[in-house]
Amino acid sequence: MKLIREEVQDVRFIVEEKVGKKKDYFIEGIFLQADLKNKNGRMYPSEVMDKEVARYMEETVKNNRAFGELGHPDGPGINLHLVSHMITELRKEGSNYYGRAKILETPNGMIARGLLDGGANLGVSSRAIGTLKENKDGVQIVQDDFTLSTAADIVADPSAPDAFVRGIMEGKEWVFVNGKFVEKHIDEVKRVIRKTSSKNLTEAKVRAFQNFLSKIK
Repeated sequence: MKLIREEVQDVRFIVEEKVGKKKDYFIEGIFLQADLKNKNGRMYPSEVMDKEVARYMEETVKNNRAFGELGHPDGPGINLHLVSHMITELRKEGSNYYGRAKILETPNGMIARGLLDGGANLGVSSRAIGTLKENKDGVQIVQDDFTLSTAADIVADPSAPDAFVRGIMEGKEWVFVNGKFVEKHIDEVKRVIRKTSSKNLTEAKVRAFQNFLSKIK
């Protein structure tokens, strides 16, 4: 079986703030889709997706075990030390499966919160294992052994490195690790960006963003 990821940008990151209480952060939107060819050339039959979502709901979501991570993990397993959020709802509307997740106060959850406060645009990506079978039209059809690891990891779209660097350079203190700012790594990012020519700035931003995340995990 293969590791299968599907990225979705059509989600909302919501901040709820009540008087006298701390902020709560949530993800809401389409986490999964069935019966259509996606941009990766794959299609999930509704009967396959329905069966697996029902199992995922019963075994993980209802037992508060439906976790997701920040970034693109290399394998299908959930790494508890990298968890950033917990999926609390998943419901079907037409061919779409709408989800809701709460961003937790874990180290990676705090990074996600900080990125959102700094203006980053983030998306979600499902992660699963399964086999694919190509039909006569060249579409890769996901087979009945499809098994979700998570309905949603938090991932960065191309604008996230820009938001990250902008926040750092403008002095917005929104990058957290265990509730604290990592000054050493922030200083490294600033030095790299200041020394980079405008021609290579985009590549430098992406590298700085990736290096920062790798160092603080």
